[in-house]
Amino acid sequence: MRFNLYCHLTRMKKVLFPSLCVVVLFLITDCSKTNDDYVSLFNGTNLDGWYAKIRSNDAALANKVFSVHNEAIHVYKDFPEAYELNTGENNTHGMLYTKDKYSKFILKFEYKWGKGIANNFDKYQYDAGVYYHVVDDKIWPKGIEYQVRYNHITNRNHTGDFWAPKIDWYSLDGKTYTPKEKGGKLLVKPGEHLGLKNFENYQALNNEWNQCEIIVMGNTYVIHKLNGDIVNMATNLPNKEGLIGFQAETAEILYRNIKIKVFEENIPMDHFLN
Repeated sequence: MRFNLYCHLTRMKKVLFPSLCVVVLFLITDCSKTNDDYVSLFNGTNLDGWYAKIRSNDAALANKVFSVHNEAIHVYKDFPEAYELNTGENNTHGMLYTKDKYSKFILKFEYKWGKGIANNFDKYQYDAGVYYHVVDDKIWPKGIEYQVRYNHITNRNHTGDFWAPKIDWYSLDGKTYTPKEKGGKLLVKPGEHLGLKNFENYQALNNEWNQCEIIVMGNTYVIHKLNGDIVNMATNLPNKEGLIGFQAETAEILYRNIKIKVFEENIPMDHFLN
């Protein structure tokens, strides 16, 4: 009887131990995924999977510009509150790039402004941004920018604006996005494309976080959202894939909760508009 029990327990070990290993392995390999199929691009601890570049090409300074603190990427954390203002040098203009390229995805991230200002702040107040579909990795790359900016002088928030090559875009005044169903006329132009006029659902200099979302399907269309609302849209994009880059420009800023959901096939735009 004891021998039979021993044999039974031995067989159970052989069955359970491999199964337990599989479960543990799954948990380890899947730890970067959230329960909604998003994958964290930033692990909250270090910049694995990313690389930084700044105008001066100083690698040590680049690592200081983009540092990690309290599970956020903190731009200009240990810099003076007024750093090289209006000198024309702009040596710390820079980008933090992913090592991988992406085509069809939803990118989500949060940001808030700090107190520090830098570089050409007099011209572009509280200015940063997120680039996608980048085909080079320059400081001012060929790609599309989800603008992150607040002009405290005019009290206008520019987060969600486009800076882009030629894209198909709808507007009534030629400057500000107007949905097609509200009378927007098709324009094809490069440069700045302002988001919705009189949009007030944002956090400015109050130490609160904004939630941002970029929905892009190759070169077919892109939707910019801010705090759950659509603020800008475009179609017929110049590039169908590329790197993603977070920008350092004229002000202290923190980025966190950066995650992505990748698609194999295009999802119709209407899916995200309803």
